[in-house]
Amino acid sequence: MAQTNINIRIDENLKKDFETLCSNLGLTMTAAFNVFAKTMVRQQRIPFEISMEVPNAETMAALREVAEMKKNPSLGKSYTDVDRMMEELLS
Repeated sequence: MAQTNINIRIDENLKKDFETLCSNLGLTMTAAFNVFAKTMVRQQRIPFEISMEVPNAETMAALREVAEMKKNPSLGKSYTDVDRMMEELLS
């Protein structure tokens, strides 16, 4: 099979980290890219999930706040009446 070259631009630090990881796995960067390309062609998709599910700083702060409120219920307010809760939330 004939070979061809591909040139890509990548952040210098990312390249170094990628090169180190490939080396630790016993691969060259070329081999890793070939595995990626072959897997994409075989599966007809990107072979991993691409998402933004990592919580941002605001979400992480809210999660910490909820955890603290679970530990110490007096930090939050509880309701037995949904209408009363909505009334307070909307006021």
